[in-house]
Amino acid sequence: MEEQHRRRPHYKGTHPHTYEEKYKELNPEKYPETIEKVIGKGSTPAGMHIPIAVNEILNVLCIKPGESGLDCTLGYGGHTRRLLGALGYPEGGSGHLTALDIDRENMTRTEEMLREEGYGENALTVMYLNFAELDRAAVEKGPFDFLLADLGVSSMQIDDPSRGFSYKREGPLDLRLDQSKGETAAERLAGMDRDEIEGMLTENADEPYAAEIAKAITASYRKKQKIETTTELAVLVEEAVADAVKGQEGLKKADIAELQKKSCTRTFQALRIDVNHEYESLYSLLEKIPNVLAPGGRAAILTFHSGEDRMVKKMFKEQKKQGLYSEISADAVRPTEEECRRNPRARSAKLRWVVK
Repeated sequence: MEEQHRRRPHYKGTHPHTYEEKYKELNPEKYPETIEKVIGKGSTPAGMHIPIAVNEILNVLCIKPGESGLDCTLGYGGHTRRLLGALGYPEGGSGHLTALDIDRENMTRTEEMLREEGYGENALTVMYLNFAELDRAAVEKGPFDFLLADLGVSSMQIDDPSRGFSYKREGPLDLRLDQSKGETAAERLAGMDRDEIEGMLTENADEPYAAEIAKAITASYRKKQKIETTTELAVLVEEAVADAVKGQEGLKKADIAELQKKSCTRTFQALRIDVNHEYESLYSLLEKIPNVLAPGGRAAILTFHSGEDRMVKKMFKEQKKQGLYSEISADAVRPTEEECRRNPRARSAKLRWVVK
């Protein structure tokens, strides 16, 4: 029986402001015109994830029907659908795709959605695995003819305030990709000293005001003021940046606001990387890729910040010298300007590829 359509949540004013109030964006299949308007303005609708650099990925992977592939990051299924489409699914396809994820909630929802769209067990296998454990997937489904790893956090995760990924929305300071285990960002931050926080911000995000932000965070704990929400951390970062640039000539309020915004973004990025051990997982992924690819197999990695891209670039070059790859990308492939205009989250994306 089809679920009865409910009236929209009540909100003040002419436009919804909170995640829960965006009833049209959270039900994109019912309001296609609204969704197109949101995307046309360069925004990602709440409750949706727009896959990035799809054409560029398909171009470098050169997928053929009958091949076996690995999608290391299922997410909301945006890239997964296109990879399956290259195999000829949902109708008349051949070959198989294995998809991994560690976000149980998103993974379950995405798999249900893909099954309903006609992608059966013959086409797709979904596994609850960190991509650092791709060798475990290869034991059952490998070797793979093509492989994709999209290292970005999905828009679904960013937009949901209960996940704590964005400083723009009030929510618990969590930031775990897998909420079933491990420390939350609030717990992790509370256990770090000033030098550790500064080092994390510098190493994970190249934060120019790392020292000032680390000082502000540790000072808050000394005053017995816990940092448990996204807003509480964002306010501390903004205050630290404002103090650091105080008195600098030529800086207007708008300039300071922009510096604060960038530092908040980098701080949350650095903390997310630390909480989820993302660099360690990426190193393990890169180390194992040659072992899970079939001869002539292609792999593509989509990164979203300089630390990740440096690691991928360096590892691919070293592995090429070791004879593990026959060919690697000379330069990073970037999304088109048109895509970046329609989806600003694509601007930082870089795609690198290899052939075994």
